[in-house]
Amino acid sequence: MPDTPALHSRILGTGAYAPERVLTNFDLEKMVDTSDAWIRERTGIRERRIARDDETTSDMAHVAARRALEMAGLTPADLDMIIVGTVSPDMPMPACAAFLQRKLGVTDIPAFDVSAACAGFLYALAIGDQFIRTGQHRHVLVVGAELLSRMLDWEDRTTCVLFGDGAGAAVLGRSVGDGGRVLSTRLYTDSSLADSLCIRAGGSKERITPEALAEKRDKVFMNGRDIFKVAVRNLTSASASALVDARLSPAEVRWVVPHQANMRIITQVAQRLEIPLERFVLNIDRFGNTSSASIPIALDEAVRDGRIRPGDTVLMCALGGGVSWASALVRM
Repeated sequence: MPDTPALHSRILGTGAYAPERVLTNFDLEKMVDTSDAWIRERTGIRERRIARDDETTSDMAHVAARRALEMAGLTPADLDMIIVGTVSPDMPMPACAAFLQRKLGVTDIPAFDVSAACAGFLYALAIGDQFIRTGQHRHVLVVGAELLSRMLDWEDRTTCVLFGDGAGAAVLGRSVGDGGRVLSTRLYTDSSLADSLCIRAGGSKERITPEALAEKRDKVFMNGRDIFKVAVRNLTSASASALVDARLSPAEVRWVVPHQANMRIITQVAQRLEIPLERFVLNIDRFGNTSSASIPIALDEAVRDGRIRPGDTVLMCALGGGVSWASALVRM
């Protein structure tokens, strides 16, 4: 009997959503001791989006998911699994994915969250890829969605100038043969730096008390120097490993979609990978760091404006709290 062709997953459709409200650097000048020039020089960010008061993480994920399904030519009923990368769910329990499932109008399929901060979308992508490659599922919805504006200390200029809200999504389906597919994924965590990017209060280790609230320990804390150093090194090494797995050279990568965290980090990664910055999909100036949503938002933007085309090889990489980082190489 002939050999059964190997199963692979591919991206069938992408979608994204960003709230309407724009918060510029000039707006932040009125809120905290900072300036437009200081923010742009250190991060590359000009503005970011902020969710409405009545908007939730699953609301944003829902819009992005619907748009991805529409591009894929599928309906929610076609889905076999929903995975949401987020550290800012609607509530601590149940998962944001459960609320997304309800809003999509589907039942009886697994729906769960992945907590890998800025690397969350790539973690979800890698998990979804495995379920399709084993033949267990045909269609998996992977989402990165964050509403971090409610988890920031708006008096801390080291963090509040960085983050924005938004959601991005991709629908994975089966690919047989040499067409578009996920070529390789790599996932990593170094827990020695877990305290360098975290929310200290609100879990079982430290309860939310009046003292914790007064000290804003329920907000995002970051040691920027620690994160910058490991981000450049780890994003470069993870990207190089993904290329080795797929037996490709940097010259064969058509586009890089990096986590939109800091323009200086992205520039150094480009130099170390020896891939021109012109081949990087960048929207950090308009959206800031949307954590797990940043890669799928940028990916969808480039797909819809025609930069990323069928057959293009796309490299994605991200690093976030944990410290967790990841890479993925995809042929569209």
